[in-house]
Amino acid sequence: MLVGHYAVALIAKRAESRINLGTLVLAAMFADFAWCVFMIFGFEQVQFKSGMGAGKYFSATNIAWSHSLLMDVVWATLLAFAYLLRRRYPRGAWMIFFVVLSHWLLDFVSHRPDLPIAPRMHIYVGLGLWNSIPATLLVEGGFWFFAVILYARCTRSQSLTAAFVFWGGIGLLTLLWFSNIAGPPPQNPKTAPFASLSVFSLTVAWAYWVNRVRVADRDP
Repeated sequence: MLVGHYAVALIAKRAESRINLGTLVLAAMFADFAWCVFMIFGFEQVQFKSGMGAGKYFSATNIAWSHSLLMDVVWATLLAFAYLLRRRYPRGAWMIFFVVLSHWLLDFVSHRPDLPIAPRMHIYVGLGLWNSIPATLLVEGGFWFFAVILYARCTRSQSLTAAFVFWGGIGLLTLLWFSNIAGPPPQNPKTAPFASLSVFSLTVAWAYWVNRVRVADRDP
């Protein structure tokens, strides 16, 4: 998934307004950040085949350190503990934990059976939502639409520029997602983790910006 992970961050912000939206996006995408870093340093490997849409061209051959269930529990625990040390807010730490862990659950829905349970354990799972573009549009797209509307209804932009920042980012994320599920594979697989890391970093920065320029209409 892609926008499905951002949807979790928007919904979590609605449920726990004290946590910065940027922090929630970082938590929701942490497994993908780890994947980019591990790919760059050669600890993990994926293959990009021919075909249109990630369901056809993307093959995860070794992503156990970033995307296995066990490691995502570890990453969730570490981020939640770091948040607790910094903010002294136990409820917020639990929210961070579940947002990080949600990445594996959503990928379990979208991946073919290539999602590992733990490093060095040869058990792989996945429901394969990505194999069907119409089903992905319906399920992930519907989840994304619901989360955006939910967040938009409980917050408001402080200026026209703030509205453009929010809706412009939503539009770009949606286009990027559609290109991911229906478009061609990366032209240069070697640069893919660098490009992904840059995009994910920009979306976190965007979310911190949105958190500054949109205010809550009412407490959740």
